[in-house]
Amino acid sequence: SSFRIFITELGTTLPKRIYFVENGLEQLKFVKATLPENKARIEYAANFKIDGTYKLTVQASDVSNNRSGNNDYSINFKVINKSSITNVMNYPNPFTSSTKFIFTLTGSVMPSWFKIQIFTVSGKVVREITQQELGQIKIGKNITEFAWDGTDQYGDELGNGVYFYKVFTEINDQKIEHRESGADAFFKHEFGKMYLMR
Repeated sequence: SSFRIFITELGTTLPKRIYFVENGLEQLKFVKATLPENKARIEYAANFKIDGTYKLTVQASDVSNNRSGNNDYSINFKVINKSSITNVMNYPNPFTSSTKFIFTLTGSVMPSWFKIQIFTVSGKVVREITQQELGQIKIGKNITEFAWDGTDQYGDELGNGVYFYKVFTEINDQKIEHRESGADAFFKHEFGKMYLMR
C-alpha cells in the first residue's frame, strides 16, 4: 500500500523523491496485480535530458507498515540520449541447436530497419533474419526472442563450422552509430563470427 521511489541525479548525493502525482501531473503509474502471476508494477515515464549514471531506489511497505525487506532496492542505470547500438553478439557461441542475439540500443527512437545476414566463410549469404523475425526489441539491453537454429533460408540444416554475420540497422534511412563495448575485440570490420557444432 505504500511505495517511495527516489532518483539520485548526476552530480548530486541527495536522492530526489518521485511522487505519483506532482503539480497535478501523473509521474508514476500503478498497475494492479493480475492473476496468474499476481505481480503489480509501477511505471515511471522519465525524461532524462542529461547523459550519465543515475540511481533508482525503491522502498515499500504493506498496509500494516511492514517493510518489504531490511534494505532498500537500489540499482544504477546509465542514460544515453543519442541513438546508438553495440555490436550484436550471439549466445551461446559455439552452439549446437540454437543461438540468440544480444545487443544494447540507446536513445529514444526505435530502429526503422534491422536485419542480420549470416554468411559462409566464402562470403555466401545463407540466412537473412528480418526485424519481424527477431521479435520485439527495446531501448536498453536486448536478448532476441528469435533463436537461429543453424538452418539456411530454405530451412535446410547447415554443416558444422564457422559462419560470419553482419548487422544492418537504420533509423529513418540513417545508419545507427556504433557504440563501443567490451565485445568489440570479437569483431573485425563489423563482422561477427559464430561456430556451429552439432
